[in-house]
Amino acid sequence: MTDFDPERKIIDRPTAALVSKSLRESGRTLVFTNGCFDILHPGHIGLLFKARSLGDALMIGLNTDASVRRVKGMSRPVMDERSRAIMLAALEAVDWVVLFDEDTPKEIIQEVLPTVLVKGGDYKPEMVVGRETVERAGGRVAIIPLVARHSTSAILNKLEEDE
Repeated sequence: MTDFDPERKIIDRPTAALVSKSLRESGRTLVFTNGCFDILHPGHIGLLFKARSLGDALMIGLNTDASVRRVKGMSRPVMDERSRAIMLAALEAVDWVVLFDEDTPKEIIQEVLPTVLVKGGDYKPEMVVGRETVERAGGRVAIIPLVARHSTSAILNKLEEDE
């Protein structure tokens, strides 16, 4: 049995900024992606493992419950922020999870300033919040193709059909 505790990978915003600064200063590449990650599914897993392959470390910006409600509606999230953060942190591909309460990740991206900003294939580079900040600092945006037939909305729709 191992002493692994995924909660140690859940960090606050000041720590996230310090981690990122340390990585930059050591010449290492920080990859950053964000989302609600409500009902973790194979599409999320594929995105995160591909994202992690683009650098030395992967940090996830995770919407708080209040942020998810404002963005997705009052019936979301299905899983609370602590549960979502622990599940993400338990993944081998994920180095850190940091929560943000804003409707968009713009501020956390400015604080963390990743080298690579990743979004799924349902985005075009010009749609990615934080793109200008990252590119201005010499970083880049990477769009990773979606895993077909896997989305939280599809899972929730299927559950509603089955009721």
